[in-house]
Amino acid sequence: MLSRVFVKGDRGKKMSFVKISLATISVFVVFSIVFFLNYKDYTSAILQPTVTDQNHEMDRKQKSDTMLAKKKSAYTYLGPKCEQNISAANIFGFNSLPDHIKDFLYYRHCRHFPMLLNIPDKCGGPEGSADVFLLLVIKSSPKNYNRRQVLRNTWAKERLQKGVWIRRLFISGTQDDGFEKMTLNYLLEIEHRKYNDILQWDFCDSFYNLTLKQILFLEWMERHCPHVRFIFNGDDDVFANTDNMVVYLKSLEDNDGSKHLYAGHLVKNVGPIRDPFSKYYIPVQVHESESYPLYCSGGGFLLSGYTARIIYNTSHFIILLPIDDVFMAMCLEKAGLHPESHSGIKALGLQVPNKNADPYDPCFYKEMLLVHRFLSVHMLVMWHHLHNPQLNCSLSTKM
Repeated sequence: MLSRVFVKGDRGKKMSFVKISLATISVFVVFSIVFFLNYKDYTSAILQPTVTDQNHEMDRKQKSDTMLAKKKSAYTYLGPKCEQNISAANIFGFNSLPDHIKDFLYYRHCRHFPMLLNIPDKCGGPEGSADVFLLLVIKSSPKNYNRRQVLRNTWAKERLQKGVWIRRLFISGTQDDGFEKMTLNYLLEIEHRKYNDILQWDFCDSFYNLTLKQILFLEWMERHCPHVRFIFNGDDDVFANTDNMVVYLKSLEDNDGSKHLYAGHLVKNVGPIRDPFSKYYIPVQVHESESYPLYCSGGGFLLSGYTARIIYNTSHFIILLPIDDVFMAMCLEKAGLHPESHSGIKALGLQVPNKNADPYDPCFYKEMLLVHRFLSVHMLVMWHHLHNPQLNCSLSTKM
C-alpha cells in the first residue's frame, strides 16, 4: 500500500523510498532476531541450570530436593476442595439477595484452602516464636504492590526496636480468574521470593472474605508462631507508628503476651446495616440479630498472643460473618473477654483541632499509634517527618 502512494512520483524517488523501506525492514528484522535471542537467553537463564559440570549438577539437585522436602513439611491444606452448599438456596428470600451475598452463603462453611505462599520459619519456628515481640499482620490484596513496598520501607520494616524484634507478614488471597489470576500469583511469588513476607491462600480476596483471611492466618499462627508476644492486625492503608506501639506494649505490666489484650478504636451500640446498597450490607439471612457486640474497628488493633489463640480456638464454634472485626468480637464475647479502647488508635481518621490546621502536620501524629487512612505517598512523607531529629512540636500542635 505504501508503494501506491508514491506511484505519481518520479522513478528516483520511488527507488529511494523502496531502499529506505527495505533498510527499515532489515533493521526491524535484525532487531527482532537480537531481541528473540536475548529473550531466549534471559528465559534460559531463569528456567535452565547454568552449570554443566556433573558434580555441580548433582549438588544443585541435592539442594533442590532439600528445599522441596522443607516445603512439603510446611503445613498446607491437602483435603478435598470445598464444594458449594446448594442447600443455601433454600434460605428464605435467597433469590432476592445480591450475587456476592449468595456466594457468601453458598461457601460459608469453607474454612480451609490450599496455601500458595508460606513462610513456616518466619518466627524462627514454633519454639523460637517467643523471640518475636511484635508481629505485624497486614491484610493486603495481590494487586497492592505499591502499598506493600511503602510499608516495607516505613513502619512495617523488620527491625530490632528498643531491644525487641518486629516481624512483618502480608496476608493475601487471589484475585481475578484464568490468565490474570495466574499472572498475579506469579508476580506475588516473585515479590515473596525477594522479601519473604507474604502468606497467600487460594481463595478469592474480597471484602466479604476478610474474616476467612483472619481465620486462615490464626490457623497458620497456631502452627508456626504460637508463642509470639503481641500482634498488630491491620489494613495496608493505615499509618501505624510501630515505634510507639513497642513503647506502649513494653510499658504493660504483663508485657510477655501471656495475658488478655485486645485494644483499638472501640465501636459500640451498632448493628448490621440492612441497606442493600451499602458496602457493609448484612441481610437477616446472614445475621438475624439487630446488634453487634462491642468491637474494635478492623482498620487496625493490637492483641496479645494469648488473646489471638483464644480467638482461634473459639472461632471453630462461631458461624462465619463477613465483617471480620465483628466476627473477632463475637469470638471474644463467647470466651468471656472484651475489647478495650486506646486513645492513640484512630481507625476512623484523625480530627485536627481547627479547620485552618494542616491535617498532615507531623506533630498531630507524633503520639499516635495508628491513623486510618493514608495514601502511600503521605505515609512515606509522614514517616520521614516523624523520624527527623529536628522535628520540634510545640504544645499547641500536639493532639
